[in-house]
Amino acid sequence: MNSSHSPVSPTLCLVGAGNMGGAMLAGWLAAGHDAAAITVIDPKPPEPMLKLIADNGVQHVTSAADAEQAEFIIVAVKPQMMENVLPGLVDLVTGDNVVLSVAAGTTIATLSSPFDSVSPRVVRAMPNTPAMVQRGITVCVGNERVSGVQKDQISTLLQAVGKVEWVDDEVLIDAVTGVSGSGPAYVFHLAEALALAGEKAGLSADLAAKLAQATVSGAGELMRQSDLTPAVLRQNVTSPNGTTQAALEVLMGEGGFPQLLEKAVAAATDRSRELAKN
Repeated sequence: MNSSHSPVSPTLCLVGAGNMGGAMLAGWLAAGHDAAAITVIDPKPPEPMLKLIADNGVQHVTSAADAEQAEFIIVAVKPQMMENVLPGLVDLVTGDNVVLSVAAGTTIATLSSPFDSVSPRVVRAMPNTPAMVQRGITVCVGNERVSGVQKDQISTLLQAVGKVEWVDDEVLIDAVTGVSGSGPAYVFHLAEALALAGEKAGLSADLAAKLAQATVSGAGELMRQSDLTPAVLRQNVTSPNGTTQAALEVLMGEGGFPQLLEKAVAAATDRSRELAKN
């Protein structure tokens, strides 16, 4: 592990070492964050996380009562667990450190309420599941107490699992959820539907699945590495009066991809707003 950053690594308290918490922990360690500056609070981490914690010398406690204060408290538990978890962190939140949540549908107001007596610094983040392979994108919004330096530090922490963007208005997080938070499922469904269409065209189920998965993941990697926009990449693959044009006339026609995705993103955005009210 590269320890060149260890003298300046901020102290971190990670609450929850499940899929997302574990991905962040692995990313921090791979990026050279000082393991001694990280504490994990989790009563029963998954076995791979226990090994990662032990192998790297990360401090592990089963209760917040046994943890020390840290510059950043990263809450990576499921939204439905927040009500039970947040009050237990009261002694760790000082008003100078930052509470960073990656739970969907949990508002800054909800995150702040147990710590109102110290005017907490709170950041709400919306990552997505490709973070588990360091290819995610996370969008953040903070309350007015979070400093520019702290935002930069949070960006660095979250870049360990992918790209990071910030918005100024928390309302936009619902739309972010509809596009990138739920978005991987849309892509997986595209691969699923493409494979089924291949079967109906006469391919074996195994070959159709291989073709669909390789095509979707390969096209994504091409898009990532290219300087061209998705629209230009699409045009480059589309020969006049060719096979791709014939397919795109269906997909881009009335009731096709654009309209369906607009409805899908709107439905996810609306549901995100509903969850935030509960």
